[in-house]
Amino acid sequence: MGYTYDTYRAALAVEMVTSVDDVNFVAILPTIIDYAEQRIYRELDLLSTVTSDGSGALSIGSRDFTFPQHFVTSQQVNVITPAATAPASGTRNPLTPVTKEYLDNVWPSAAGAALPTVFAMITDQTIIVGPWPDAAYRVEVVGTIRPAALSESNTNTFLTDYLPDLFLAASMVSASGYMRNWGSQADDPKMAVSWESQYGALKASADVENMRSKYASSAWSSMSPKPLASPPQA
Repeated sequence: MGYTYDTYRAALAVEMVTSVDDVNFVAILPTIIDYAEQRIYRELDLLSTVTSDGSGALSIGSRDFTFPQHFVTSQQVNVITPAATAPASGTRNPLTPVTKEYLDNVWPSAAGAALPTVFAMITDQTIIVGPWPDAAYRVEVVGTIRPAALSESNTNTFLTDYLPDLFLAASMVSASGYMRNWGSQADDPKMAVSWESQYGALKASADVENMRSKYASSAWSSMSPKPLASPPQA
């Protein structure tokens, strides 16, 4: 059973032995949610956080391109041909990642402008391409984003729908620190350590399922890992 914002808040209040209306609980709740969401998104690298955006375009004679939305990590950059064609209507030409130094040496200017074939990261949201573009090619970026946080106005997320147990456990790790302070958390072998242990166990099983969804399980399949049969088949 998944959570909505209200049922999650109620479950968390029960575990924290407090009331959903307690002013301190209301004040700390967004911090607890943020801790749980950011930790899970970073550690599991879920497919549900991957999206593509093909709304941006290169400018003729400029090698610079800024991602059209904020990507935590970019996985693929495609230049679309013919020029000014949307990704769904054109041909994707994947760019190969290289270093800025390589681009500066091989294509130091707009001379020889053509269809770009490589790119280099300049900041976490900007790239340069080479060769410099000879047309206003559309660009499709595929990468990881941070979904909208759970809140009163966003009443459910992938985590509350499909990983509610892991989300609650991660929340309680943060809540334990709030209730006992971080120094006590480090020394107390009970509450915080227990929730951290529970989080670790749940994360391990969620990670297996996540790898299955990526066809990155045993033998690059979507099947659950199986121990070797004994004796093995001939």
